[in-house]
Amino acid sequence: MSATVQTNEFATRRERLAAAWTQLPDKSEESVEAALRTLWFAAAGAPCSMARADRLLPSLGEAQLRTLDELVERRTQGEPLAYIVGLQSFMGLELETTRAALIPRVETEILAKTALERLSQVPNEADRPAVLDICTGCGNVALALAHHSPTAEVFAADLSQDAVTLARANATRLGLQSRVTFEVGDLYAPFADVAFERRFHVVTCNPPYISSAKVERMPREISGHEPRMAFDGGSFGFDIVTRAFSGAPRFLKPGGWFCFELGAGQGNFLADRVRRSKLYAVVDEIRDSAGTTRVIAAKLGDEGGVTTP
Repeated sequence: MSATVQTNEFATRRERLAAAWTQLPDKSEESVEAALRTLWFAAAGAPCSMARADRLLPSLGEAQLRTLDELVERRTQGEPLAYIVGLQSFMGLELETTRAALIPRVETEILAKTALERLSQVPNEADRPAVLDICTGCGNVALALAHHSPTAEVFAADLSQDAVTLARANATRLGLQSRVTFEVGDLYAPFADVAFERRFHVVTCNPPYISSAKVERMPREISGHEPRMAFDGGSFGFDIVTRAFSGAPRFLKPGGWFCFELGAGQGNFLADRVRRSKLYAVVDEIRDSAGTTRVIAAKLGDEGGVTTP
């Protein structure tokens, strides 16, 4: 395929994709151009995440162009790009994505970076840094922490067996299977053994935080494809996160951090709720580039807590 023909083929399909395009706030990094480039690589038999599709496009034959048309049609019908190509980038890692788990979002990198900063504060003379990630989904946060903190020992869990199977596959894909242990269970249930009490320097959680009523009104691209349990946080959206921050002190070392993601607009309420629980000595609000609180980092007192609620 000549460069001119390839340019024309690209422009034709870009126009088709743009005509049906809906920009979602939680996927602001995805543009028509970037999506089409990603689908182009998939049609060429070299699938990659959108973050890695900014290279020179390969030439496509007639059969591959037909495949591209099929992929473009799926995207115009609202199927998420990450599910079509089966890959999503997170903290520089190429992760496998399926309908078994939530697609990793850019804003969740704030959670991973916050946890990494807290891990970096662990004294050199301390035991090997230990992390627990609950509501792990495809394992993105747990695996990012293991990759970027090479001495850390990481445990993770999710209620969904399918999600944990995917997370384990991602660990193997990244060569991290010996350093990250994934278990199936509700929040802390897989770690109820006394051996896990006061073991972790950092506990992380990206919980479901959308109210049940709002889940029904989410864009079809999300509600029609991604697992509901990854979003539905109960009547007001706080059921899971409340259980998560209430349960974390049992597993944190004195001075350890519980870091969790929350929805836009929930920051003031949840930060106040964590403070009023009196379980933590410090409660920090971590904001995105727009100044919106997207992560709360709560530090256990150096004596193992403040007071019981």
